[in-house]
Amino acid sequence: MQRPENGLMTVEAELRVPAATAQVVHYLFVEPIAGALREDDDYRLDLCLTPRPRNARACYSDRWAPHHFERLGAVWFLPPGETLQACSDGGRPQRSLVCRVHAEQMRAWLQHDLEWTDRRLAAVLDIPDANIRGLLLRLAEEVRHPGFASEVLVELICAQIAIELGRYCAAVNEGPATGGLAPWRLRLIDERLREVQSAPTLAELADLCKLSVRQLTRGFRTSRGRSIGDHVAQSRLEHAKRLLSSDQSVKAIAYSLGFSSPSSFSYAFRRLLGETPREFRQRVLRAG
Repeated sequence: MQRPENGLMTVEAELRVPAATAQVVHYLFVEPIAGALREDDDYRLDLCLTPRPRNARACYSDRWAPHHFERLGAVWFLPPGETLQACSDGGRPQRSLVCRVHAEQMRAWLQHDLEWTDRRLAAVLDIPDANIRGLLLRLAEEVRHPGFASEVLVELICAQIAIELGRYCAAVNEGPATGGLAPWRLRLIDERLREVQSAPTLAELADLCKLSVRQLTRGFRTSRGRSIGDHVAQSRLEHAKRLLSSDQSVKAIAYSLGFSSPSSFSYAFRRLLGETPREFRQRVLRAG
């Protein structure tokens, strides 16, 4: 996990069990903060025990437009594999309960993986559910003042939290937003973009979704907060970055992504990322 900039974090208390880790942490943010949060193997829950810094908000940087930020509530939740860009005005200390539940254990408790649509991702940035909040407060109390059979109790509380989160997410209305695309259409687009080949045309994506090009472009912007052209370009960039971490040649990668030449691939890559594919590869190799 990357820690927000311009802040100091102290772990005041911690309890570890096989299924999860729970911590009471103290942050000191003396300046406006901005940073990325990501958990690759855990679900992260955050309960603010004191008021958050002013104007706390967040954006799923891999899914939403850069300017699309939503308010962070007293309780928020981050699924594994999602990158959350968080920021606030800073200027005050903050105490939080941070609970990380292992993804495999969450799957075992719920007997399935939670499906993360854009609407559900937005809904877990500010969770008003009283049951979830009450369980997190009980967990915070146990972390600060552990007693008899604390590890067993923490496991039980985490299992209850997992069930309540599953119920909360299931209750999120998954109908399309007004003017937006239905979740099944967004999934079709994302599945097509995960294929490493030339970028799809608007006509291809519109046909895939059984819509006109106009309906597709307007509905996608409403659902995702950015144009479908920007989304396709960002998706191709992410493909390129992953492939450049392999031993494939830049030429082979360019053609596999549908570019007419390595030079056109290099131009597009540099325009989006500020460095050439070779410069990116060299930097990754030096860092790794």
